[in-house]
Amino acid sequence: MRRLVAACLAAICLFALPEPAAAGDGPTAATRDVGDPFYCAERQLGYWFYCSKSKPPERQEPAPAEAASASVRLDAITAELRELKAKAILDPSPDNVTAYIRFQRRQLDQASLFSDVWQRAIWQEPDLDYTLQRPVSTLGKRAWQDNRKAERDSVMAGLSQRYGLFYFFAQSCGACEVMSPIVQSVAQTWHIKVRAISTDGGPSRTFPRYTVETNQRAKMGLDPGVTPAVVLWDAAQSRAIPIGYGVMSADELQDRIYLLTTKDAGRDY
Repeated sequence: MRRLVAACLAAICLFALPEPAAAGDGPTAATRDVGDPFYCAERQLGYWFYCSKSKPPERQEPAPAEAASASVRLDAITAELRELKAKAILDPSPDNVTAYIRFQRRQLDQASLFSDVWQRAIWQEPDLDYTLQRPVSTLGKRAWQDNRKAERDSVMAGLSQRYGLFYFFAQSCGACEVMSPIVQSVAQTWHIKVRAISTDGGPSRTFPRYTVETNQRAKMGLDPGVTPAVVLWDAAQSRAIPIGYGVMSADELQDRIYLLTTKDAGRDY
């Protein structure tokens, strides 16, 4: 009987012992991840027996701080300069005044650098150099003026084929006594016909063959209360082009006529 019991115990122990692991073998990934193989792999009891390990929360990298825009930085510099100036004025201690002067000097140096780079960029990019269109040096300005006058005179020489002048004056107008000879001189130089119109019915020594106004200024859209007034009449399009009011020099009168007949607005600047 004792031998039978011993044999049974030996059989039970033989079946219960696990198979020996191979040399160098460690716990498998499945064993590490799913827990006990009996409860998790065979019986699949899952969550309640902690078979599935929860993943650690992903570490979120802090978002990089956005760099301030150039305009914000410039506003900050302006605000700091004003603050330092205010402190120096309200509390003019050596430290406050010195801090303001040093900060202001740094900004002046930055402005000087900007101005220098600006000038160099214009020298190297001819399309940015406005002085090529309107020279500022004495020599360049003189050459530009000579070319401009030659172009203007060429336009004025052919003007009489299409344009005429209306000249509004008044006998009681002192400025008209000065302007009338100028209008006559320009008209005679370029053979432009002038129609002189008296706004008050009085005569003109410069234009003895005048007519009295009969609402012409209102039809042309002119200010009825200002004399003298010069208007260019475009016969091709039957339209009036106001040249100006008051006294003008001969050169100014010719320049205005030249610009208004040959240059669109914004093309000459």
